[in-house]
Amino acid sequence: MFARRCARLVSSQTSVPLNSFLSRARPYSTNTYEHILTSSPKPGVGLITLNRPKALNALCSPLFTELNDALSKYDEDKSIGAIIITGSEKAFAAGADIKEMAPLTFSSAYSNNFIAPWSHLANSIRKPVIAAVSGYALGGGCELALMCDIIYCTSNATFGQPEIKLGVIPGAGGSQRLTRAVGKSKAMELILTGKNFSGKQAGEWGVAAEVVDGGHAELLDVAVKTAETIAGHSRVATVAAKEVVNKSQELSLREGVEYERRLFHGLFGSQDQKIGMTAFAEKKKPEWSHE
Repeated sequence: MFARRCARLVSSQTSVPLNSFLSRARPYSTNTYEHILTSSPKPGVGLITLNRPKALNALCSPLFTELNDALSKYDEDKSIGAIIITGSEKAFAAGADIKEMAPLTFSSAYSNNFIAPWSHLANSIRKPVIAAVSGYALGGGCELALMCDIIYCTSNATFGQPEIKLGVIPGAGGSQRLTRAVGKSKAMELILTGKNFSGKQAGEWGVAAEVVDGGHAELLDVAVKTAETIAGHSRVATVAAKEVVNKSQELSLREGVEYERRLFHGLFGSQDQKIGMTAFAEKKKPEWSHE
């Protein structure tokens, strides 16, 4: 949320700045999207760039329809091992589109389950997803980043859940995921006051895995390198690893360890377990079958 106010704080863009890094990325799909761009900068890596520059990448239902479609296609594509979501130098996503939300009534929002499809990333995508955040990630933009498995950001990125200033609360998981990331007291302060926090603070508080010095191009380099590393591992083991880490947020310690052990045992039925352990014993690089 809060896209309108952010638009007054910074000047609107006329186009997405395609730096030299992105210009080398090959187009991934023949799909023509209006609000996002898709490419594959490295083998095994899918890149989704939010592309509503005049609105600072404000999130809306049509954008999420396209985002969910692209995420699902990457998730189903056996050649893709990791996915990156990013925006522009000025904005990852400055919030949800106020123009879409302002006219809603309780009955229309409730009966149509408004915003529920925005959680497709968190609920349905099994491959690892990295958020590369520059500029504003406010309201829904912050929530989208928090849905991802890893967050990288620039030091001058701006995060926040300012919905309280609009007379509402986070609606796409912000109150839950932010609390898990920073703890109850800090999350309560941020959500009740609507205060923003910097990329530097995101790193200090554990919201971001790494704070990257430099601009958007340097941030993407770091994100792509990590995605390429993940994509170089067994797809079977990678999906299992993501699953058990996510379960740690839902289960007690004992239940989580038991769940982990079951998946650990299950991986001994995969071809990649045999390939990986045999290669290690023979001091060779594994050639994964992803089965």
